[in-house]
Amino acid sequence: MLKRVVGNQNTKHPSSGEYPRLDVKFHIPRHPTPRTLQLGFDFRILPEYVPTVYKSKDGPVISLVLPAFNPGPAIEQTWLAVRQFLAARSQQSEKWEVLFVLDGCTDGTPDRLAGLKNEDDPRIRILSYPTNRGKGYAVRSGLLAARGSIRIFTDVDLAYPFEDILRIAAAIEAGAAVAIGSRAHPDSRVQLPAEILGYAFRRVLQGRLFGAIARLLLPIELHDTQAGLKGMTASVAESLLPHLVCDGFGFDCELLTACARAAIPLVEIPVCVRYDGTTSTTGSLSGLRMLRELWRIRRTWRTKSVPVVLTGRIPIPEVVRTRPTVAA
Repeated sequence: MLKRVVGNQNTKHPSSGEYPRLDVKFHIPRHPTPRTLQLGFDFRILPEYVPTVYKSKDGPVISLVLPAFNPGPAIEQTWLAVRQFLAARSQQSEKWEVLFVLDGCTDGTPDRLAGLKNEDDPRIRILSYPTNRGKGYAVRSGLLAARGSIRIFTDVDLAYPFEDILRIAAAIEAGAAVAIGSRAHPDSRVQLPAEILGYAFRRVLQGRLFGAIARLLLPIELHDTQAGLKGMTASVAESLLPHLVCDGFGFDCELLTACARAAIPLVEIPVCVRYDGTTSTTGSLSGLRMLRELWRIRRTWRTKSVPVVLTGRIPIPEVVRTRPTVAA
């Protein structure tokens, strides 16, 4: 049985004449003489991801997707914070839109938002459907319905402040195809009241355990897969999301797996996450469901790959493979 030890990708610019190389090394357990089998593949890929740009009168749009399921009266605070954020970005001549995706809410949230949206503001849109389908379905629907060249999603309670959202947008504007908030980043910070310190500690342990299992089963190297703040270009969203099938909380891991299969690089961004209460959707039963989803993702994506359709003027060259070499 071969066991993967390390994988790395050399991302030299194709114009230099040296195409990127992906090396995957394995070691053979119980072999009398430890040997390493190195599989080398050369890929001709685009040097950068060119996003689909939806131009408005003031420039391209950045979309923020907020999935929600029965948030209660707290949605009104989020609405006011969003209005203030949009006003501030308008002063900076930035064009944003915000999509509230109501995932089968039964607590009166659609009526609350309808009452708040008393004027025709094209920057705020509401996508609602009657049946609860899961967070993954809500995020996927919102990202595909978005009109921005940059598309970001985060939790509706705004546990990640707008400063973190702006950092995600800045990373993608700087050239990243996918940027994710990472609570495991050395520069990340957590804000919480002292009375929920024990709860936060359990959440950290759960997250680390889940991340370890995800890295074991899936081609994921990140230590924080479930952070509720991620962003991507429109071309990545439109190419990958139609192929994802997880409707629940396994959506994040399936998204990261799809990125790995499509050789899309990820950028981790430090965040400052805020915990205000002990409400969690990742109890023991949810944890078991997430483990089942991980196994389902593993089976689905073991041999599956998705070619990323990149918009732009440069055609995508065909893949070129070199013969594998064996190193002693």
